[in-house]
Amino acid sequence: MSSRREFITLLGGAAAAWPITGRAQQADRRRIGVLVSGRENDPEMLARLGGFRQGLARFGWSDGRNVRVDYRFAAGDADRAHELGSELISLKPDVLVALATQPTKALQKQTRTIPIVFSGVIDPIGASLITNLAKPGGNLTGTLLYEESIVGKWLAMLKEISPAMARVALLTNPKTNSQTFNQAAQVFAQSLAIELVPFSVEDAADIERAIESFARVPNGGVLVLPDLTLVTHRDLVIALLARHRLPAVYQARFWVAGGGLMSYGTDRIVASRQVAYYVDRILRGEHPTDLPVQGPTKFETTLNLRTANALGLAVPPGLLVAADEVIE
Repeated sequence: MSSRREFITLLGGAAAAWPITGRAQQADRRRIGVLVSGRENDPEMLARLGGFRQGLARFGWSDGRNVRVDYRFAAGDADRAHELGSELISLKPDVLVALATQPTKALQKQTRTIPIVFSGVIDPIGASLITNLAKPGGNLTGTLLYEESIVGKWLAMLKEISPAMARVALLTNPKTNSQTFNQAAQVFAQSLAIELVPFSVEDAADIERAIESFARVPNGGVLVLPDLTLVTHRDLVIALLARHRLPAVYQARFWVAGGGLMSYGTDRIVASRQVAYYVDRILRGEHPTDLPVQGPTKFETTLNLRTANALGLAVPPGLLVAADEVIE
């Protein structure tokens, strides 16, 4: 069964204020550079870029007609992100788009004049990318996929589907990700009587060791935090958790579609369209410092009943009702 809960989004409201017909047609051909943290053939990343292109089209921008969009894919390599960022900057784009923290930092280090719109940055203030969400300062602005309070929702979902759960593993790569969620999780875990067990993972071998070690003690669950390393190895993560019969919660639907148990997070296609909205405003002459960083506006809960059954979990009625999509 499947049902959708729609939230009022910035994009929908703001778009109405911008007439479309004739706007982009009257503009000179412009250039956009897009630096992506993931791989070029990653279906999830391709879907997000598709949402970005749809957003551009909504505002009258057509690649090859009145705008040129150059894409570069860093595949999780920080050095490569820096090189590709330099390559994009040399093309003299009117605006740069960065998807995730790593490419955003790579671009910021190399230009303080070309406007940068980011998405997927966990903690832009903590990462020293901006000074304030309302007034970003400098040449950056963008959209957030998550706020730290969402950790409470993730932990509560784990406890709801497995009331006996006493331990939760936190998987993340500290070299590529903010520790914001780890810190917030400590606060919420106390109220749920959950012991947090953090694991630093940098590659597939680390992930396998961490999950196998954690699974030796019963009544455990796993919180897979937003992290490029984990996304890159997501098939391995899902397979290991199934093998060790560990319930887990994820931050995006694509994990659950791939066999994960459940997720709660931002609709990333909507977020990509928000990026296009800010790109449009900058191409129309606005400055990033006048565009506040936008928080997430649409969330979705996805549940995989096949995985729940395989883990021997009885899904509570409340969780079923709350789900936007149930995979059976």
